[in-house]
Amino acid sequence: MKTIDSIPTSKIQRATKLVSTGAKVGVNYLKYYGDKLVSTQEEAKERLNKNNASDIYDGLKQLKGSALKVAQMLSMEKSIMPQAYVEKFSLAQFSVPPLSAPLVIKTFKKYFGKHPNELFDTFNATSVNAASIGQVHLAEKNGKKLAVKIQYPGVAESIASDLAMVKPVAMSMFNIKGKDSDKYFKEVENKLIEETNYLLEIKQSKEIAKSCQHISNLKFPEYYEELSSERIITMDFMYGEHLSEFTGHNQDKNKADKLGQALWDFYMYQIHQLKKVHADPHPGNFLVSKDGELIVLDFGCMKTIPEEFYIPYFELAKKENINNREFFVSRLYELEILKKEDSAEEQKFFTEMFLDMLSLFTQPFHQSTFDFSDAGFFGKIAELGERYSKSTELRKMNGNRGSKHFIYINRTFFGLYNLMFDLKAQNIKIDNYLRL
Repeated sequence: MKTIDSIPTSKIQRATKLVSTGAKVGVNYLKYYGDKLVSTQEEAKERLNKNNASDIYDGLKQLKGSALKVAQMLSMEKSIMPQAYVEKFSLAQFSVPPLSAPLVIKTFKKYFGKHPNELFDTFNATSVNAASIGQVHLAEKNGKKLAVKIQYPGVAESIASDLAMVKPVAMSMFNIKGKDSDKYFKEVENKLIEETNYLLEIKQSKEIAKSCQHISNLKFPEYYEELSSERIITMDFMYGEHLSEFTGHNQDKNKADKLGQALWDFYMYQIHQLKKVHADPHPGNFLVSKDGELIVLDFGCMKTIPEEFYIPYFELAKKENINNREFFVSRLYELEILKKEDSAEEQKFFTEMFLDMLSLFTQPFHQSTFDFSDAGFFGKIAELGERYSKSTELRKMNGNRGSKHFIYINRTFFGLYNLMFDLKAQNIKIDNYLRL
């Protein structure tokens, strides 16, 4: 894979890159209008989406950092984003052009003040894995194989300006109006700032590994603070294949169910017992060991769940509460989905919309066991998402709905459900975490 010798770090450089990407998108639309004259609307639109997704991703992968991280987050919105974007943006999870070896050495010296060979017995300056915020290198020390994650230059310093540049696109895509929108972008900004603090990540990694070590079929790497800094993390190298690679070839139903139960227990225990959760559940953060154990990586994105959000959110996961109209509406107000200033039309629309969504999405919690291989269940979720994404009525209304905490909690559940479906995990004991 081609390497990158430099990353635009200044606000002007990064804005210029996005402007040039925008120009390519403009050309794609011109082609689209001509294409519609000789092709069907669906064929022309599909080609437009593919061209735009490719050009946008090519621009973002050179910027890296929070701009690419947003693409990674959007790739998990399979029921909202066109398939072309999901496929292209999902590459941001673990397949991004890495920094060149000279830039790696320069970056290492800047962050640590030393050449990597001064700290390790061996250090490979060629990356083995590159993602949105950092890339991983192999090293050895005292006979132990290590993984060294190095943060890209300028990532932490450019978060606010990057988000300001992608904000108009996100607001248009999710129908967010200007009023009161800042709380959502501030939530994302704060989380991205936390993700660039590698000392915080080490602290969180150790805490979660200790709290969840009793869960069967889970493994965590050990972290080495003396070989880490605010921009570099050194941990055990973990042997295994990415979860997406495993699900692509696995035919062993028992192994899939075992991994699925471990994954589900891991998340339910965090959410309900710790009230703090690994809010980045994409395939690149999980490996499968040769013994069929689930290896969990990257605890940079952790979401604390405040009690005032946790209680009404999970009360609405209970079937009897969903079917109790008065109770249901009262919790929608608590969760800021409904507002006092809403018109009668808005109140009715959003009450029915969330009744549809929660009646479907909470189905796993209405049973003692659930079959996450059920394509029909996930097909209904996709259909519902597509229906509301095309709703002209919804487009007329203010999309600023819900507590800021929805952003990462919903992201966690969408990601978890998708991973469970990819595994084709069956007979998952929903409340098994209570027995752990």
